[in-house]
Amino acid sequence: MMAKVLNSRWRTRAVFSIRQLSVTKLTSQLEAARTLGYSYSTLLNTALGLNKIRVPAGFVLDHTHSTIGRGPESFGLAKQALKGWKQFDLGWVRVINPDAKIEVGETVGVEAYALGLWSVNFSRILYVIDEPTRFGFGYGTTSLHVERGEERFLLEYDPQSDCVDYDLLAVSQAAYWLAKLGNPYTRSQQRRFARESHLRIKQLAQPS
Repeated sequence: MMAKVLNSRWRTRAVFSIRQLSVTKLTSQLEAARTLGYSYSTLLNTALGLNKIRVPAGFVLDHTHSTIGRGPESFGLAKQALKGWKQFDLGWVRVINPDAKIEVGETVGVEAYALGLWSVNFSRILYVIDEPTRFGFGYGTTSLHVERGEERFLLEYDPQSDCVDYDLLAVSQAAYWLAKLGNPYTRSQQRRFARESHLRIKQLAQPS
């Protein structure tokens, strides 16, 4: 069941820094983010999939899909990777609290480095999909995020084809002035993340 989206004051706090934040500051920001509402005021329906998703005016839709393995073992390996937030283990981006459980209401912080700036963005899990042949979750941005919107991470295993697929689906809008100003670059980084995330999960889904 999808969690109810909470209204926020549409206020995005500063999330950029020229220096990487200390563990103490990151922990403090994570605790603050846990008290914040979502930074958008309408359900975007990412849980319902591509055909029923809502894309309000001013928002953009991103969707990527790839086959990352074959067989139940690959599905299990990919599932464990998602549970450990390994899709963010890309060198230039990481989850600051990788012990966060994949459950509704959990808040997660994602740290990224680009163009000499560090950013930390916080989102909260809205729903979890946990079925015999499907696993994933979707989260929504808090007001401590450069974007506003939702993103879904989904694994699917098709017993007939034996294929394991990885699907990323997002609806977002720049919320912070610097992200708006550098929108072309921001969009390129979103595409870079999707591309590298697919490659990372594919790598981790291969049996030894």
